[in-house]
Amino acid sequence: MPHDLHRRAVVADAHNDLLMAVAARPPKRWASFFRERWLPQLRQGGIDIQVLPVFIDDQYRPEGALRQTLRMIECAHVLTEANSDQVALCLTGSDIDATLAEGRIALVLALESAPGVDASVELFSTLFRLGVRVASIAHWGRTPLADGSREDATGSRLTAPGIQALREMERLGILFDISHLGASGVAHVLELATRPLIATHSCARALRDHHRNLTDEQIRGVAATGGVVCVNFVPDFLTDDQAKVSVDRVVDHIVHIASVAGIDHVGLGSDFVREVMVDVTPPCCESPDDEDPMFDFPELAGPAGMPLVTDALVRRGLAEDDIRKILGGNIRRLMSAHMG
Repeated sequence: MPHDLHRRAVVADAHNDLLMAVAARPPKRWASFFRERWLPQLRQGGIDIQVLPVFIDDQYRPEGALRQTLRMIECAHVLTEANSDQVALCLTGSDIDATLAEGRIALVLALESAPGVDASVELFSTLFRLGVRVASIAHWGRTPLADGSREDATGSRLTAPGIQALREMERLGILFDISHLGASGVAHVLELATRPLIATHSCARALRDHHRNLTDEQIRGVAATGGVVCVNFVPDFLTDDQAKVSVDRVVDHIVHIASVAGIDHVGLGSDFVREVMVDVTPPCCESPDDEDPMFDFPELAGPAGMPLVTDALVRRGLAEDDIRKILGGNIRRLMSAHMG
C-alpha cells in the first residue's frame, strides 16, 4: 500500500518556511506554538528530515536583516531544545542518522538569500557555528553576492564576494543552494563548484516556463556535481493553468527531472507558502488573499498532505526503490556525505 511505503521511507522536505511562522510569535510562545501548530502536521505527513530556511521579510532589509537572522536562528534552537523528545537540530549526517534512529525529526537550518551576510562573507563561518548547513545567496532581486532569477535580463554572474561565499561554504560544509539564483549565476556556480549543489525548491522549466524554474541544462549541471534538485509545490511554478494544479502535476515535474538528471538527483522541497502566510498575516490566522491562485493548492495543503505525493508516485508506476530515493533517500545521502 502507498501509505505503508510512505511510513517506511525516509521523507525529507528541503524547504518549509515554518520557522517564519514560529518566529512571528513572542519568544515565550515559540516552543509551544511549534508543538501545537506545526509538529502535528510534520508527524501526520511522515516528515523525517525538515530543512528550516531563515527567510527575512522586506521590512527587516537591509538594516535589520542580520538581527532578524539571528533571532530566527535562536527561535530554531529554542523550539528544538523545548521539544527535544520529538525533534533535533542536526549539524552532520551522523546527527541525522542518530535522530532518525530515535524516532525524532531531524531539523536542518538554512539561509535563504543570506541578506544578513551581504558582502561580509566571513559571517558564514559565524552562522555555521550557530548551526546553518544550507544557504543560498539571492532571492528575487539583486544582492551584493549575486542576482536572483527575476533579474535574468542583466546576465549577471556572481560578484567577487559571491565567488568568495561559494568557496567559504564549500570549505565549511554548507550546502550551496541554487534555488532563486539567476540563470547566469547558476551557470557561474556550475563552472566553479567543487562540491555537490542543491536546489532546495525548484521545478522544471521544460514543463513550466517560469524564471524560477530550472532548464534541463541546469538540472543536468546540478546532477553532474552529485547534487539534488528538489521539486517545489507552489502552483505558479508547476503550471500556468490553475485548473491543472494537482499532486499529479508535482509528479510530472519529479518524473521529468529524474529523466534528465537520473533518479539519484531528485527530491522534494515543498515551499508551503500559503500555510505560512496564514500564520503571519495580521491578524494572525486570517487567510491571505483568496483571489491569488499562486499559492492555492488545497489538495496538498501543508506537510500533512505529503503522503499524497507517495500515492501519486505509486500510481505513476515508479519502482519502490526509486520512490524511496525521491521521498528522502537522495537528500539524506547528500547531507550524510557533504553537510558539515
